[in-house]
Amino acid sequence: MNTKLVFIIFSTMSSVAAHLPARQDTVRITLDEAIHRAASQSVDAVVARNEYVSSYWEYRTYKSELLPELAFNGTLPYYTKSYNSYQNPDGSYNYVASDYSQLDATLSATQNLPWTGGKLSFESSAQKLTQYGEDKGTKWKAIPYALTLEQPLFGFNSLGWKKRIEPVKKKEAEQKLVAAIEETSTTLISHYFNLLLAKANKETAVQNLENTQKLYKIAEARFKIGQVSESELLQLKVGMLNAESELVNAEAALNARMFELRSFLGYEDDVVVEPVIPQFATQQIPVLAYSEVLDWATQNNAFTQNIQRRMLESERDVSKAKAARWNISLYASVGRVGQDSSWRNAYNPNYMKDNQVVQVGIKIPIVDWGKRKGQVKIAEANREVVNSKMQKEQRDFNQQIFLTVQNFNNQPKQLAVAQETDTIARKRYQTCVEAFVLGKMDVLNLNDAQSAKDIARRNWIQQLFSLWSYYYQIRSLTLYDFIEKKQLAVNYNDFVKN
Repeated sequence: MNTKLVFIIFSTMSSVAAHLPARQDTVRITLDEAIHRAASQSVDAVVARNEYVSSYWEYRTYKSELLPELAFNGTLPYYTKSYNSYQNPDGSYNYVASDYSQLDATLSATQNLPWTGGKLSFESSAQKLTQYGEDKGTKWKAIPYALTLEQPLFGFNSLGWKKRIEPVKKKEAEQKLVAAIEETSTTLISHYFNLLLAKANKETAVQNLENTQKLYKIAEARFKIGQVSESELLQLKVGMLNAESELVNAEAALNARMFELRSFLGYEDDVVVEPVIPQFATQQIPVLAYSEVLDWATQNNAFTQNIQRRMLESERDVSKAKAARWNISLYASVGRVGQDSSWRNAYNPNYMKDNQVVQVGIKIPIVDWGKRKGQVKIAEANREVVNSKMQKEQRDFNQQIFLTVQNFNNQPKQLAVAQETDTIARKRYQTCVEAFVLGKMDVLNLNDAQSAKDIARRNWIQQLFSLWSYYYQIRSLTLYDFIEKKQLAVNYNDFVKN
């Protein structure tokens, strides 16, 4: 009997436990904590870091082009046995046997010349040829050194332009990384305040529903004694039903905003994020001067480097188009060569001979029907288009900074007004509720007070969001913290692996 009772109790507890909702962890997080987490955990931050890594290795690749390249080439070994055609002095042909093996090795060093666009190379090689059959024997060929210069004359210097453009691209990438992290903070602030607003809306919806339910019960009692008309009673009932609907909508919006912030911060799905309303200490809010903000933006914003890079690239394209009109190149090689059946004699200076080559190649179009001239004109026109676009973008950039600074400076006043309005609206609503209970307030004025209270609360949170948002927009534009009075920077070496 006792065993059966224990089994029933255990089964009942198991059934109840199976139907309990899954445990959820609640994480209470401040705005500063959320910003720091977003900078390391958010997908946007990871993308920004990877884009910087890509730019970093592009710059490293360019730097390697300025350094000498050392290479070893060899054939170990090569053997052939075949019959090849051979023309005799009388014009007839015979097939002769070719049976030999070959070993060769070459050590070379190459240095690009960014100032002239040429290439200087040094080479040392050795070759062993072993012939088989009737004329068997071994021959050695040695080139202890050969110095070669390849130099285009009046041509396009690709590496020279890279030397001007790549450092600008590197600085642009570094500034883009810091700005991207700050933009991640701006996005985080938007998600954070969206959740705060959704949470406040739900709390308001719960409070409004409780109040309308209480007021409806009071109105029912007053209706029975003739103090409230049927129209007012029905209006309160409609308000109560609307409050129920608003609560459902508020809960759905809260879940959606919760998912957005949770996903952005990299939390698991069972985590409940509890945001805390942040405060901006009045004494911390600086009054910013447009000229100062513009100076910092000009110095630190990637936009400045972007303008300079695009200007250089347009000039490069014009130079490339002009250089394509003709092609003159110089090739010169000097060295020593020796050959003998003994490798010692092949390297003996007394057996060596000079090996020199000088070649000047010229390619000048005689008739191209204006093709190359057209290419130059296109490049020049594109340069003018780029310059015009940059001037407009510069004006738009300055205007963006001006408006953002103006909005930020005005925001403390807007926030103070919104906060005072919220306090007054709440007090008015409470007074209206008390007056309605005493029969001194009609439903219309009560609903108006409730609506004003809800709007004031949402507006206060919105104005607080705007203050934080404008400040971080200015940080991302200038890469400067105007509260701490310091430039924003990151350790770039943390993002790359050598």
